[in-house]
Amino acid sequence: MVKTKAKGFERYNRYAYLFLLPFIIGFVVFQLYPILYTIVLSFSDLRGWQTDFQLIGSQNYLNLLNNELFRKSIANTFIIWTMNFLPQILLSLVLAAWFTSLKLKLKGTGFFKIVFYLPNIITAASVAVLFYALFSYPMGPMNLVLQGLKLIDQPVDFFRQVGVTRGIVAFIQFWMWYGQTMIVLISGILSISDTLFESAMVDGATDRQLFRYITIPLLRPILLYTMVTSLIGGLQIFDIPFLLTGGNPDNSVLTVTMYIYKQAFEGNRNLNMASAASVILLLISVVLSLIMFRLFKERQVKGGA
Repeated sequence: MVKTKAKGFERYNRYAYLFLLPFIIGFVVFQLYPILYTIVLSFSDLRGWQTDFQLIGSQNYLNLLNNELFRKSIANTFIIWTMNFLPQILLSLVLAAWFTSLKLKLKGTGFFKIVFYLPNIITAASVAVLFYALFSYPMGPMNLVLQGLKLIDQPVDFFRQVGVTRGIVAFIQFWMWYGQTMIVLISGILSISDTLFESAMVDGATDRQLFRYITIPLLRPILLYTMVTSLIGGLQIFDIPFLLTGGNPDNSVLTVTMYIYKQAFEGNRNLNMASAASVILLLISVVLSLIMFRLFKERQVKGGA
């Protein structure tokens, strides 16, 4: 009787594979095949609209590593990511701690969560147009405000200055994503048992001690998730710098994905170089993610010990 039921379940479970089949087909056709084909192209000489190509080994990778513009795009990507992620994670942690504090018991937190999250649902194109208008030269609102406050005598062309342009791009990334990060951290804090905080409060722990010795240690898995996803998203930044200045001035906000786009779809359409740059970007993402996992694991083991 038991064997008959087991066989019945096995036959019934076969239907699960039919439901999984659309996802598997979609994954193979639209994700796995393009990834594998990109890797193959990275070792080829494919350019333009040619239909045939030859494998040339690692020459494309050597050319990229010796390409000053590609190295600069990698540096730009990390600079912009660092400039927006550090204030983003700090502000998100502070807001998450405030909104979940048992001592403060803030009112209207739902309204502020919505307000802080709103920039994340605005399209990048709309945000780029907004900030381009704000910092436009010579009659943009920022120029008019700064002149009205007597902080500048003449209009400033913000998008012709390297530091200012990087700062604007980094601020936009920060402004668009800190609300998302805050929501994730709030969810992580709410998963921590209230009894831990209440017991510590009874023992006279301050807010700073609660945050340092309870919230942060128990929030490490969520912090790791946030850092890894932010890193991967930061390495793929494209739309904001592309729509604002196209990578200028002096290629100061030219990111790796913009470099890949220009290699593949502009000029000679160097699909081989674009593919090689894509593979390098993938390897950088994987290596840095593994390093983060390793560091958090070691800290967790030391903390537990």
